[in-house]
Amino acid sequence: MTDHELQVPLDHANPDGEQIKVFAREIAEPDGRDKPFLVFFQGGPGFEAFRPVGNPRGPGYLDRALQEFRVLALDQRGTGRSTPVDGTESADYLKHFRADSIVRDAELLREQLSVKRWSILGQSFGGFCAFAYLSLAPDSLREALVTGGTPPIGRPVDDVYSATWARMAERNRRYYARFPQDRARMLDIVARLDADVVRLPGLDRLTSRRFRTHGNKLGMSDGAEALHYILELPFGSPAFLHDASDELGIARNPIYAILHEACYADGTVTNWSAARTRPAEFDEHPEWFTGEHILPWLFDDYGALSTAREVAHELAMVEWPRLYDEDVLRANTVPIAAAIYTEDPYVERRFSEETAALVPGMHAWVTSEYDHNGLRADGERILSRLIDLVRGRA
Repeated sequence: MTDHELQVPLDHANPDGEQIKVFAREIAEPDGRDKPFLVFFQGGPGFEAFRPVGNPRGPGYLDRALQEFRVLALDQRGTGRSTPVDGTESADYLKHFRADSIVRDAELLREQLSVKRWSILGQSFGGFCAFAYLSLAPDSLREALVTGGTPPIGRPVDDVYSATWARMAERNRRYYARFPQDRARMLDIVARLDADVVRLPGLDRLTSRRFRTHGNKLGMSDGAEALHYILELPFGSPAFLHDASDELGIARNPIYAILHEACYADGTVTNWSAARTRPAEFDEHPEWFTGEHILPWLFDDYGALSTAREVAHELAMVEWPRLYDEDVLRANTVPIAAAIYTEDPYVERRFSEETAALVPGMHAWVTSEYDHNGLRADGERILSRLIDLVRGRA
């Protein structure tokens, strides 16, 4: 493994202005240090790249990738060993942490490493970065691989969140059909949290609305079981309070909350889209869980976000620039292969298929065999399938 650090402009339109650090870890077999690069863009937004661990080595797709690549695992700006974001920054500062800036960081890193073209792999939000790369610098790419992250192009952000709410309503119905005893349990938890002040280990109050965010688990194949195992714990026990504390990873990764809606803003104002599109059904069913929805009250209920409350409201009113260039994508010549999961509650299938139809040379693998966690759960097989598709072998 080789560490790379690079100073990059906070604002790429002002290259002589404030600088921040971007970190990437190069991973290669001892006899594979001259293989072509595969740049990995992590899901999120706001999460750093994987850390190789264990024997056999993980994540599961790493050994498959190293058969023909050197992997460059990028800690996207604001995450990991790159200059961190802690939630105290201004809106003007945080405007520069979306996918377009991440791609421009990667371009500076490519130039530093004297690479003419490289391959990219984007998981979830990393797929959004991949399509921004295909829009901004396609001549730098040999090929693009995407898992669960083919973004909607040019769609209003309200379309995105309306679709995610519909998916979550269905996931709640499925959950209680599978664990019918949990309905009464959840209603009891909600009533107790509304009636009493229950403190988490970090001293935040555990509110019922915060507890309901654990529905984010329901997008994963093992999520229903993971959620059930929290509900079955004794209410108020150390285990219950620990496991109930931070489902969304917000305290560790504040970018996730601060810029989540902005990552869908392809030339629009978000204006708290998830809150505005929230169906009345979720008021009528207090036992229903919410999903990957960043709602304004999170900045009140999470102490870790208290310093970002006003900034979050400012960012919700920003008219964001386009992330993707439709003209460039319609003229695409870069080979692309993408796994699209049929019932993905995070990235809506029909919007991903619209994008696949827009982009020539894109091989879309629509599969019900995996969910949004597919790359982590069975990464070797998924990566092999995508490589075969992009190379015309399947």
